[in-house]
Parts: sequence; C-alpha cells; structure tokens
Amino acid sequence: MGREKERMLAGEAYDPSAPELVADRRRAQERCRRYNATAPTETDRRERLLGELFGEVRGDATVVPPFRCDYGYNVGVGDGFFANYGCVFLDVAPVAFGENCLLGPGVHAYTATHPIDPDERAAGLEFGDPVAVGDDVWIGGRAVITPGVEIGDGAVVAAGAVVVDDVPARTVVGGNPAEEIREIGGG
Repeated sequence: MGREKERMLAGEAYDPSAPELVADRRRAQERCRRYNATAPTETDRRERLLGELFGEVRGDATVVPPFRCDYGYNVGVGDGFFANYGCVFLDVAPVAFGENCLLGPGVHAYTATHPIDPDERAAGLEFGDPVAVGDDVWIGGRAVITPGVEIGDGAVVAAGAVVVDDVPARTVVGGNPAEEIREIGGG
C-alpha cells in the first residue's frame, strides 16, 4: 500500500492525485457503473456487485441505482440497509451504517474535507473524517451528512436536512444546519 493511501486511511492529510488513489477511484467508478446498469430483476448480480464495491455488507442490503461513491471499500452497511435512488457516499474515511437503516432518495454522506486556510487548500491536500450511523436510523431524501458526524440509534433525519453535528439516539433533527426537533418516546 502506498504512502498517500496509508495517510488517507489513517485520517491524515493526503494527496488525492496519488496514482494508487486515482486507480482506486476509477475501480469504484467502474463498479458503480456496472451496478447502476443492472436490471431490477438482477437481484443476485446486484448483491454480488455490491459485495465487490463495499468493504462490508452484513446481511441483506438494497441500494437502488443510480449510486455513486469515491472508493467503496470504506463503506460498511448492516443487515436491512436500504438506500433509495441517487445516494452518494464520499468515502475517503469510513462510512458505516448499522442495521435497518433507511435512506431516502438523494441522501449524501461526506467524509472528504479540505483545509480551511486557502493556501493550504491550494496545495491540493485533503483529509477525511468518518461518518457513523447507528441501527434503525431513517434519513429522509436529499439530506446531507457532513464529515465527522455520528447519528445515534433510532434517530430520524428530516428530508433536506444538513447534519453538521452529532445526532443523539432517538432524536428527530431537521433544517440547515440540522437542529433537534424532538425526542422520540418509548423504547
């Protein structure tokens, strides 16, 4: 494994133009292309291709094409995972979903980020901050999960929300930036 990939996987600043990382992104793009070209009836093929694309698939997982990601090998999904049309995961760091997570259409999860200082940013380095989503989470359509966010078990993210802070378990959040709307009783 090359130095820049090691740095990326360690969450350190890295050069995304390193040949190994460019090759890894192209491989993921090709795997996404093949996955997105499947017919709805090709469930076995979709399952196999998803297993080749994602780093971990624990149980049954459904991803409705089209789908896009940077690397794929940093994505892990639990049993009962469902992602609707048009989801995007920028997975330079781990993007982990627990069991029974439901994603509406167009949900984006970003781990890739860049330096705030413009001179540092111009140098072309980037880094990643993992996203972790617990069990039994529902994320509404067009929501955006930003780098470093953790979403607790049983939480709900409203459609169109931009989640920039952690979401406690059994909490509903919405808005831009997402704020707590209410707690979920029971359980």
